[in-house]
Amino acid sequence: MSPASIAVLGHLAVLSLLAHCLLLSSADVDFLYNGFHNAADLSLDGSATVLRGGALQLTNDSNNIMGHAFFNSPVQMVRDNNADVVSFSTVFVFDIVTNGSGGGHGLAFVVAASKVLPGATAEQYLGLLGKNNMGDPSNHVFAVEFDTVQANGLLNETNGNHVGVDLNSLVSNVSEPAAYFTDDGGERNVTLESAQPIQAWVDYDGSAKILNVTIAPVTSVPTRPRRPLISHAVDLLPNLKQEMYVGFSSSTGKLASSHYVLAWSFRTGGAARPIDLSRLPRVPKKPAPPPSASVVIKIVALSCAATVTVIVAAIGVALWLRRRAALADTLEEWELDHPHRFPYRELYMATKGFKNSELLGAGGFGQVYRGVLRRSRDVVAVKRISSNGKQGMREFVAEVSSLGQMRHRNLVELRGWCKRGQDLLLVYEFMPNGSLDALLFGGAAAGKSPSPAPAPATPLTWEQRVRILRGVASGLVYLHEEWEHVVVHRDVKASNVLLGADMGARLGDFGLARLYEHGGDPATTRVVGTLGYMAPELTVTGKATTATDVFAYGALLLEAATGRRPIDPVTGVNLLRWVREHGVRGELVHAVDERLDGRCDKEEARLVLWLGLTCSQARPEARPSMRQVCQYLDGEEDVPEEAVLVFSDVDSVDFGSLTSLTWSSCATMSVGSLHGGR
Repeated sequence: MSPASIAVLGHLAVLSLLAHCLLLSSADVDFLYNGFHNAADLSLDGSATVLRGGALQLTNDSNNIMGHAFFNSPVQMVRDNNADVVSFSTVFVFDIVTNGSGGGHGLAFVVAASKVLPGATAEQYLGLLGKNNMGDPSNHVFAVEFDTVQANGLLNETNGNHVGVDLNSLVSNVSEPAAYFTDDGGERNVTLESAQPIQAWVDYDGSAKILNVTIAPVTSVPTRPRRPLISHAVDLLPNLKQEMYVGFSSSTGKLASSHYVLAWSFRTGGAARPIDLSRLPRVPKKPAPPPSASVVIKIVALSCAATVTVIVAAIGVALWLRRRAALADTLEEWELDHPHRFPYRELYMATKGFKNSELLGAGGFGQVYRGVLRRSRDVVAVKRISSNGKQGMREFVAEVSSLGQMRHRNLVELRGWCKRGQDLLLVYEFMPNGSLDALLFGGAAAGKSPSPAPAPATPLTWEQRVRILRGVASGLVYLHEEWEHVVVHRDVKASNVLLGADMGARLGDFGLARLYEHGGDPATTRVVGTLGYMAPELTVTGKATTATDVFAYGALLLEAATGRRPIDPVTGVNLLRWVREHGVRGELVHAVDERLDGRCDKEEARLVLWLGLTCSQARPEARPSMRQVCQYLDGEEDVPEEAVLVFSDVDSVDFGSLTSLTWSSCATMSVGSLHGGR
């Protein structure tokens, strides 16, 4: 053989090897149709056609028809060793336009052994199969159906608006009502016959043998939801041949719909390319029927009533202008100097005009309404307080605007305020789990039901109670020591301890709070507060101090631990006296809420009850600071062993004023006895 011949053969071998490599690299299929204007590589039959605007129409509004559209070339779906199915992914946009009050029957994404589907019929069979070959393994058909008619419960369908997975049969292996999941876990229904474009994703992992199906309306959810509607473990190997055809099938029955595919992306061996939703073709919508004689008569009647309508509209506009003027804000000059002011109109609209249906609660200082701010859609609580006196209102607003600057994880955030006449509106963040009072006593207001019953069927656990108490203590430390001013809350009680979505405690309702400089002297004010939480010195000095907040917190400690109110509104039993008597007998832990049925940390329970008694002492200088309380609760500081509680003449103690309860190092009852010792 000549050298020239050998060279030619060598070149041919190289070309053959290159061609083989190209064939191997092109085994994966990847195509994308953003509209079907140029769809020469699609095979159409039946009623299927490509409209002038670029939409692929599978069926029109005729009865008992079916249409098919397949990619012309077969796709390798099983690897050469016949051991595994190739992973594939597809995304497409479809639109179903009904004709009349309801249509049928639906469409399906199909993987089939042939572009011709033998035995296929219309109606509930979607043009895929027929009555005579249902369930035949030789069909080699896999489909994801989008069905709009329920076939009398014969095909394992959940309802007449569902998505199903079919293997060689229209009896679905799995079927789910058409819907998608939001990022927060919510479920939103999707109407398949909405005459609006819907995007669908079908992904099969050949290695894990997992099929995922997801849908979402294009107009409101342009990207794929994170959670699929269907996630189904299935091995497609027995159902597929090595080469299969991919496409769509649709049918109508006695009821008809026009079924459209607007865009389609498909790929094996990877994720399908996303569709450009801005390029979707339009589809012809259902034409409006000509008006009937009765409609014409109605139109004439309406035109005759046009004058009346104009008059009514004019009256409506006048009323609207009057209402708008009523909601307008008239600001005094001093109000402009205080930030965080909400327009009255915004709060009026947020609470639906302060309707009773939005009322969360009411007390001696006003009503609290649930509101939704229109611009931000934030849910808030709006407290409405009435006051008298221009000067008093000005001072009140000045303090409220200052308190609005506080930020702490255990304080309810005061978002702002609004003054309207003699009404002051305070806007707080909304606490979805209500108050500690409601969770301890079943929502009954203090003074209106006995304690500890009635109470919730499932009481707070001991761990939840301790976490709430620690949170309130941390918030009070911030108010007393860590903010730029000393803030005295003046109304610490269970109904003002609110719980967020995480059940974390937030101390709220600063309507009575007062602030002064660190190291300053609090001013004398009128005595305010709630019976059972008020320190005895308030009735003498009229000065609210950090020590009066500590006293109220002590009552809260006892209330949370025992499940009883500070003063029982029915029997008049004083909770402090009742707990102290248990301590005198060395049975302090027996005061713990009976509903817990002993499920609590005994040492922690003794500590909480001991702290409650300690914070509730009559002399303010004998009470610990809130920082010391936190240190005891967190175990950062040991309970002083030399500390004792002294009682003089136990039977004659006036538990209204608690003047004989002191904190000292003299000995009649030691801390050891409070912790169960004798």
